[in-house]
Amino acid sequence: LIENGYTTVQSVAFSPKKALYEIKGVSELKADKIQAEATEIRVRREYYLYITTGSQELDKLLGGKGIESGSITEIFGEFRTGKSQTCHTLAVACQLPVDVSGAEGKCIYIDTKEVLAYKDHQMCLLIQAAAVMFALLIVDSVTDLYRTDYSGRGVLAARQMHLAKFLRGLLRLADEYGVAIVITNQVVATIDGGMPGGSSDKKPIGGNILAHASTTRLYLRKAKGENRICKIYDSPCLPEGDARFSIGIGGIEDP
Repeated sequence: LIENGYTTVQSVAFSPKKALYEIKGVSELKADKIQAEATEIRVRREYYLYITTGSQELDKLLGGKGIESGSITEIFGEFRTGKSQTCHTLAVACQLPVDVSGAEGKCIYIDTKEVLAYKDHQMCLLIQAAAVMFALLIVDSVTDLYRTDYSGRGVLAARQMHLAKFLRGLLRLADEYGVAIVITNQVVATIDGGMPGGSSDKKPIGGNILAHASTTRLYLRKAKGENRICKIYDSPCLPEGDARFSIGIGGIEDP
């Protein structure tokens, strides 16, 4: 689909069926199913709320409105790239009226990096509370506790199992109650042994389990001064692109 110019849900939903039939490798039955699912998603998204990030350029990158409710948005990057600052701004913005890009709801902020870490039963209670009381749930960071409690390759399977269970709870919260979920994540360097000296690249922690759970994945990196760059790393409904924003006294803003 992407090779034929279909990069968004809207482009598939509004495409003539004949055009989809002509795509190599897509049967008529499969094309009908794809378009039906795209139309269903488009209709459902009309009822979603959007929370401004504080930056018009960043909102524009996210479809012109900001963070979407009813889905999981993952924000990852290196240290001091603006992950927590973005979350702080969203926590305030979600309480604004809808007509100024808010959600008129409360935010629950789970900071797993604090010394007083949340226990499993406390996390469950917080998620249950978010289902009936809150418009936005932030987990900063989603992998921090798991990396601490399950360190070493010998417990990797157990770590991924517990992470998957937690993410299923977040997915249910987003799907059933329309809560906007924002999670932050760290990156790890990957070494390409095939290159002389071994070239390094960055990828988010969590593997395929986190990749499949996140609806939209945003990659933050540093620019000059307090400026930052946000890139659409993966999304089923947003085209690839990037935007610049700045970290100011009042939170996230345009450069």
